[in-house]
Amino acid sequence: MSDTSKVSSTATMASQLAPAEPRHALWGLLDRKERWSLSWRGRLILALILASALLLVGALVLKGVYPFLATTHRVNANILVVEGWIHEYAIRAALKEFQSNHYARIFTTGGPVEGTGGYINDYCTSASVGADLLRKNGLANGSVQMVPSRVMDRDRTYGSAVALRNWFRDHNMAVSGIDVVTEDLHARRTRLLFQKALGDKVTVGVIAIPKPDYDAKHWWSYSEGVKQVVGEATAYIYARFLFHPSEPPPVQKAAASDSDTR
Repeated sequence: MSDTSKVSSTATMASQLAPAEPRHALWGLLDRKERWSLSWRGRLILALILASALLLVGALVLKGVYPFLATTHRVNANILVVEGWIHEYAIRAALKEFQSNHYARIFTTGGPVEGTGGYINDYCTSASVGADLLRKNGLANGSVQMVPSRVMDRDRTYGSAVALRNWFRDHNMAVSGIDVVTEDLHARRTRLLFQKALGDKVTVGVIAIPKPDYDAKHWWSYSEGVKQVVGEATAYIYARFLFHPSEPPPVQKAAASDSDTR
């Protein structure tokens, strides 16, 4: 037997005869256990998998967030509601929607026009502006009912919905469903807040009018698209999870009478 073999045999026998290291310490409070850990190759592969997953999630968000916010969902309703602050291209689309479908009545909503410093009168509101634009684009005079709100703060959409709810109640109008016309990215938040204000007995649908200023399928390529998507996504998260009105706002005389529609 060579010297090397003798040394190896001696080392093996010594390791077998050596007392085993204790597996417990501190009266059994601690255990010693062997474990597997990632090698550098394993860490590299795991990092590549995580990076790929993040890229996939990012791509899905880029593709999915716009259609999620700009949802269109019509319901069985004969009342069309138009948010009066929307641009004229959306007003024209709302008029076409009203004329080509089964709606019996059309309402406009909205609070004080920006730049007026607050509520002045019903005719300095987005509801009045929207009604005027509908008539300007061909709606028969007297066919639209404006329902102004006096709310001018961060919860303007909810305030407009409350004003509409109060108008229905004050005029003893039984309503089972409405469709609301708004601009594309605002649609999901509009539907949520109108539903909160009107309650479960009224089914709320929404119609999102596409914005012509940029390609919605590639919104991230436009500064305006990025700003609007980020802003509306943040606002929707707030409305969905953080906005909980403790009680309905007080009833306002927020609308003109049926005959006072200018």
